[in-house]
Amino acid sequence: MSVRAIIHRLARFRRDDSGAAMVEFSMVVGLFFLMLFQLFDFGIFASTNLIAEKSTQVAARIATVRPAACAGVPDRITVGTASPAPRFGTNCRAVANACAVQASVSCAGDAGNATANEIWTRISPALPGGTQISDLTFIYTQDPNLGYLGGPYVPQVTVELTLPAFRFSAPIGAMATMLSGGTGGFTGTPQYRTISISLPGEDLASGTDG
Repeated sequence: MSVRAIIHRLARFRRDDSGAAMVEFSMVVGLFFLMLFQLFDFGIFASTNLIAEKSTQVAARIATVRPAACAGVPDRITVGTASPAPRFGTNCRAVANACAVQASVSCAGDAGNATANEIWTRISPALPGGTQISDLTFIYTQDPNLGYLGGPYVPQVTVELTLPAFRFSAPIGAMATMLSGGTGGFTGTPQYRTISISLPGEDLASGTDG
């Protein structure tokens, strides 16, 4: 083949744009589907966060009318350091130090505890896979404005829920790193915020003890 023929073929090849649309389509459609899957993922992430918040509200509501999910929560409000000692029935906020100061008590959810197990049985079907009962935290904190001397202990009941990291269905982090030529970046596993709901205790003895 002569040099002239080779040059002619190269020139024709340079001018030939057949198939260019296919290359452009493959690039655009890949980006389109990546964006579409990420929209689905972010929708799932947001809806799961909302459902988890509602589930935590239910958990806190149940915890306020059930025996404590943690050991060490007192049953009664005992006398404090006020002198002279106030009479039983005195409102805790009526006299300074009328009621004894109680330390906050917290614990992780445990299936061996009846209250924690009841709450978990109620809310677990709505939570994402991989969530464990130990992801629930119960906190009982004294409120000096609640209760009276000798009466049932009425703490602020807080329930916290920490969900496992969310994993995107599409490896957006790895793909973005590959396309950019970088060595690090988004891991693709964003963390949910810890959801915390607090309510005043109502009856920590199931209505059978005061």
